[in-house]
Amino acid sequence: MTNLFLAAQAAQGGGMSMIIMMVAIFAIMWFFMIRPQQKKQKEIQKFQNELTEGTEVVTGGGIHGTVKSIDLAKNTVDVKIARDVVITVEKSMVFKDASSQLQK
Repeated sequence: MTNLFLAAQAAQGGGMSMIIMMVAIFAIMWFFMIRPQQKKQKEIQKFQNELTEGTEVVTGGGIHGTVKSIDLAKNTVDVKIARDVVITVEKSMVFKDASSQLQK
């Protein structure tokens, strides 16, 4: 009977350390993976909201160009990619400022 009681206590202590380990793993994963991704997403959203005409951008498809006009009603951006060539892309597909990437 005593052996059964000691075995039950050992199993309970092992379960508690397992829970603590799982919480620690989740905290580490959040700190190193989820938090930086959320921060980067906020920066991209801020950049998209602050777009102005004349800003050099790179689209999600890798096309470099200059913002010609922004249509807030349709949530689109007209991007000039060459002389007399203007394409319309979704505002959410404009990711980064090409001029800041060239300076780094």
